[in-house]
Amino acid sequence: MVMRGSVTTAIWCLPSEPVVTCHSEVHVWCALLSKAYNPDLISLLVDDEIIRAGKFHLSRDRENFIAARGVLRMLLGRYLNTDPRALRFCYNAYGKPALASEFCSSDLRFNISHSNDIAVYAISTGRDLGIDIEYMRPLPDQDSIAEQFFSPKEVADLHSLPLHLQETAFYTCWTRKEAYIKAMGKGLSIDLDEFDVELRPGLPASLLSVKNDPGEAARWSLQELIPADGYVGALGVEGHDWKLKCWQWQDGYHAS
Repeated sequence: MVMRGSVTTAIWCLPSEPVVTCHSEVHVWCALLSKAYNPDLISLLVDDEIIRAGKFHLSRDRENFIAARGVLRMLLGRYLNTDPRALRFCYNAYGKPALASEFCSSDLRFNISHSNDIAVYAISTGRDLGIDIEYMRPLPDQDSIAEQFFSPKEVADLHSLPLHLQETAFYTCWTRKEAYIKAMGKGLSIDLDEFDVELRPGLPASLLSVKNDPGEAARWSLQELIPADGYVGALGVEGHDWKLKCWQWQDGYHAS
């Protein structure tokens, strides 16, 4: 992998040419949902997505969901040279999304996460991957959450840090664990305390070990992502022989 350490806001740029992906690259897109949203986006969604959007009580949450799904459809439509309205998704037994069978020949893989006002999208060809983002906010029960879900090593590493670093380290650990289990495609059927990720500041993101499977950690790469101030994110990717490219989404959409 070419990039190490954090991918900061300075690296997220606008594409200057048509964007295509291949097995040796992973693309991550960042979208500011409040800017991406407009009412026309709902015309891109299928019935089940519209039903899901309607279940949000707050208009801001509903609009963010519509924007996040609309941008996903526009992105995948661009990569596949397909009308975003024509895209269909399927889900495995643990809820991980994928393109439906009629698009399988592309072998395009994707994953999405959104928090507060930002969504991030990971796209690759032929590689399993997962992405997670969190908006950092104080959690009164942070220590009890860590004790419940983090591994003993991670809890010890977290408590070894100065207090002013522990909140960021907590979210760093959480997003890296989520990125890995999303890449695996097994969701919370994997116990979060049965594998270790690196959470200490200044050390590269990595999957350190997996309980009862000595070779598993070597199969995966982890990369820290920081799409904006106040956010922490992580990308998990199968393999190590890939390059990361980060893009800022800025396209609009208006129904014709």
